[in-house]
Amino acid sequence: MITSRDLSRQIVVLLSAILGLVGAFIGSGAAGGNAVETASGGALAADATPIAPGGPAFSIWTPIYAGLVLYAIWQLLPKQKSDPRQRRLGYPIAASLLLNAAWILCVQYDLLWLTIPVIVVLLAVLVWTFRIILDSRPRTLVETVLVDGTLGLYLGWVCVATAANITAVLVHAGFNGFGLAADVWSVVIIAVAGLVGVFIAVAGQGRLTPTIALCWGLSWVAVARLTGDLLSTPTAIAAIVAVVVVVAVTVVLRIRAPRRLGETAPVVASARA
Repeated sequence: MITSRDLSRQIVVLLSAILGLVGAFIGSGAAGGNAVETASGGALAADATPIAPGGPAFSIWTPIYAGLVLYAIWQLLPKQKSDPRQRRLGYPIAASLLLNAAWILCVQYDLLWLTIPVIVVLLAVLVWTFRIILDSRPRTLVETVLVDGTLGLYLGWVCVATAANITAVLVHAGFNGFGLAADVWSVVIIAVAGLVGVFIAVAGQGRLTPTIALCWGLSWVAVARLTGDLLSTPTAIAAIVAVVVVVAVTVVLRIRAPRRLGETAPVVASARA
């Protein structure tokens, strides 16, 4: 049964997508401000910390933003108004868009310390959306791509971004690692990111898009540490190992999941992102 709350949810999601795009525009530096990598004294630049991904890694925001905007438009269709799945996902997705815009503003205004709670809450919201996705199934291939696929990319990337963000803030604040070498800390953090990737793969029974985004980010960490201004062979090797492990676990689980779940024919299930 359609209610006024459904219309309110749809409007909130659409407005959040618009604000998210505005935030992305500001974060690119096109609006006259500093790009994220040069804002806050360059604390988030590709060579600021050993965990920072190389610059091209951030191109993943293009499919993420495109998917979120298309979702905001798609969810306006009458069929989605009272859909139980969209009722559960609408506000969390809107919250993620607003949190991402807030994160960009924090960087622009040199409130680097505030980026940590913002991105941690963003990660928590995306985990929430992931749980909702796991608890329900998409009805069409379009929904699989726009919802499951986009949110999977979003979650995987933010996992890497959270690790990089926290590390950048600590380094910027002068944290000395309790006397341990930077390479040691980098390997530990990469290992944790890899374990998170394995956990997501297990929870999602081999879903592809979280693994793709997380491994994309870790791969560019490896590239940056092997070819950039801040070289670190141990960090690069750790990132490569983490990518191999996460991909291997995802592939194995994806192959085994249909048998375990007894999925014999559903088109959407076989295309789950």
